[in-house]
Amino acid sequence: MAKLNMVQAVNLALRQEMKKDKRMVILGEDVGRNGGVFRVTEGILEEFGEERVIDTPLSELGIIGTSIGLAVNGMHPVAEIQFSGFLYAPFDQIISHAARIRTRSRGRFTCPMVIRSPYGGGIRALELHCESQEAILAHTPGIKVVIPSGPYDAKGLLISAIRDPDPVVFLEPMRVYRAIKEEVPEKEYTIPLGKANIVKEGTDLTVISWGAMLKYTREALEKTNYSAEIIDLRSIKPLDTETIINSVKKTGRCLIVHEAPRTCGFAAEIIAQINEKAFLHMEAPVVRVTGFDVPFPLYKLENYYIPDEKRILKGVEKVMKF
Repeated sequence: MAKLNMVQAVNLALRQEMKKDKRMVILGEDVGRNGGVFRVTEGILEEFGEERVIDTPLSELGIIGTSIGLAVNGMHPVAEIQFSGFLYAPFDQIISHAARIRTRSRGRFTCPMVIRSPYGGGIRALELHCESQEAILAHTPGIKVVIPSGPYDAKGLLISAIRDPDPVVFLEPMRVYRAIKEEVPEKEYTIPLGKANIVKEGTDLTVISWGAMLKYTREALEKTNYSAEIIDLRSIKPLDTETIINSVKKTGRCLIVHEAPRTCGFAAEIIAQINEKAFLHMEAPVVRVTGFDVPFPLYKLENYYIPDEKRILKGVEKVMKF
């Protein structure tokens, strides 16, 4: 079994699904000849041709609008938005159209499309290149939001997203695109959307994270003597509330780590679910370690914004010593 990074795992998933499903097309800026800005789609144009791997004009509205039209008419488009900050432009298409097609048509039409995008910070990129919009997207009925944390999950989740009958936004944490290698089977496999992964079982506290932050949260927790149960959400929407609630009922304490801004970040929804369904089992208030309520900073300030080992460990002590 080969050890792959996330770029290679996503590429493998796309190739296998392109072979399996003749209705699938890939479209986006530079996805063909250049293989994408991170080379995620490298080599796919040569294998499947220009009719199925389409270099588009620099227009996110056009990419998403075209993908919606393709999906409604029986195709299975996988659209790449070059960086997550560029998702703001086509939000109108995503929210007003892709997310509503099933409801608007009373089930006559579905919109089986995937929107892939590099997501989050940590690579010293430019403004609007490091956004974390999972909470905004999750607030929108009709779309699913998936964030893998490693290569194995990336392949299985992406195949499930491509086969889903409804629109899925698939956010790929570019900070760990090449920072993690895992054994990834050559044969196809799927990981169901909406099912969290208990990465490590524990008894003292529940720690919840996703995307790139999972790697750094796990590394920080190795510096403690506490028995932490670590949960990788994998899927922001649908949310695996059952796994979260069962875990916090067992441990009585919870820490949530995410990169997005604090106010109305997705941790707030998780805390609300815990308060509604496990409040009497809690030994301490849930603690959040998050980004700050400012635009994502550039260059030298980037590492002050993203939760680091020091802030994560401080959060652990806060929840444990309440």
